[in-house]
Amino acid sequence: MSKTSKKQPTAPRRAKIEEIRRAEKARDRRNRIITITLSAVIVAGLIGWGTYAIDNANDKQDQKAAAAKKPVSGEKTWNAKKLGRDHVTGTVKYPMNPPVGGNHNQAWMNCDGTVYTKPVANENAVHALEHGAVWVTYNDKATDADMKTLGDKVSKTPYTLMSPDKTQSGTITLSAWGVQLSVNKASDPRVEQFLTKYVQGAQTPEPGAACTGGLTA
Repeated sequence: MSKTSKKQPTAPRRAKIEEIRRAEKARDRRNRIITITLSAVIVAGLIGWGTYAIDNANDKQDQKAAAAKKPVSGEKTWNAKKLGRDHVTGTVKYPMNPPVGGNHNQAWMNCDGTVYTKPVANENAVHALEHGAVWVTYNDKATDADMKTLGDKVSKTPYTLMSPDKTQSGTITLSAWGVQLSVNKASDPRVEQFLTKYVQGAQTPEPGAACTGGLTA
C-alpha cells in the first residue's frame, strides 16, 4: 500500500499563515516596547521622586541650619563660658530670673515634655537646661488659653519643661542655657522659633544627657 502524502498548504493559506506570524511578531515587538517604555517611566519616576525627596530633605536641613544661626528676635544672651556648672547644695542666687545657667543642684527636673502646675526649684531646672532643655515659665498675666497652648506644645516636645513663676517680669518666658526670650502671647511665632533653635541646640553644655530619671516635682 502506498502512503498518502501530507497535503501542503495552498498558496493563499501560506500567505495567510505568514500574515498571522507577521502580526504576532509585530504584537510581540509592540508589547516589548510598551514594557520597556513603562519600565523606563517607572524608573524615571522613582529616580525623580527620590531626587525630590533628597532635595526636600536637604532644603529642610539647610533651613534648620540657617535658623540655628539666626538669633530669635528679642532674645537675650549671656556668656555661657562665664556661667558656672558646679553641683552645689542649697539655694543659688542667680543674676537673672528665671535663671539661664550657673551652678545647680545635682538632680535635674524631668524635662521630657513635662508640664508642672506648681513652681519648681531654680537649681533643679537649671540642671535641665544644662542637658539641652528649654524651660517655659509664665506669670499671672498669662491667660488660660495661653497656658493650654503652651502646655500642649511642651507636652509634645521632648527636652522641654513648663512651670509657673509669679516672680518673673515677662508674661511668658522661654529659657535655654545662656539665652532667654519673653513674649506676651503663646501664639507669638517666636515661641516656635525659640524651641526649634534651642531644644538640644548648639548652646547645650551636655547634649544628649537624660531628661528623665530626675525630679518629678
